[in-house]
Amino acid sequence: MSRVRTRPTRDDTRDKLFEAAARVFEEQGIGGASIETIAAAAGFTRGAFYSNFKSKDELIIAMLEDHVEQSIGRIRDLLEQHKTLADFLDALKSMNRSAQDPLGRSPLLHMEMILFVARAEKRRPELAKRLRARRKLVTDIIETTARNSGRKTILDPTWAGALVLALEDGFRLHRLIDPETTAPDSFFRAIGDLQRAMGISAA
Repeated sequence: MSRVRTRPTRDDTRDKLFEAAARVFEEQGIGGASIETIAAAAGFTRGAFYSNFKSKDELIIAMLEDHVEQSIGRIRDLLEQHKTLADFLDALKSMNRSAQDPLGRSPLLHMEMILFVARAEKRRPELAKRLRARRKLVTDIIETTARNSGRKTILDPTWAGALVLALEDGFRLHRLIDPETTAPDSFFRAIGDLQRAMGISAA
């Protein structure tokens, strides 16, 4: 009986290119990494790369988009399962991050890729679109947990979402730069302090 050869799907190919690109970027830097090296690290030819992406820039934007989509999906799943803010935050703290996409596992690479894209003004709208999606997610979390707890939000939810997201991004950057004085739970501690300062219970 002849053996049937199964070709990888387009999604499988893209996922392998994402993983390979992350490894190559970390080893050689984003600017120094070539398409040939990324394709070879994924076990593909240069042609296989170009059948999925027109350029290295397009690959990077696709990786950022995939990261945001996966992150939003995981967090929305948590929100479905944990209705109060206290339960949601506890679940978020204990979420297994080792199973995440390459950028979820490597915050420093994620930051480097954002800055790489941001250097070209014409590419910044791509970043802005994903930033707005993340802000909307946080706004939805604030509105949903407040509604489930039967209370009104003190701040405008959209503005509160922007504040919370800025806190998260800021502490992530601080943790990368100075882990000795920036505790892993700094963001969650800050959220708790804000709740207490505003007289809001997490329940």
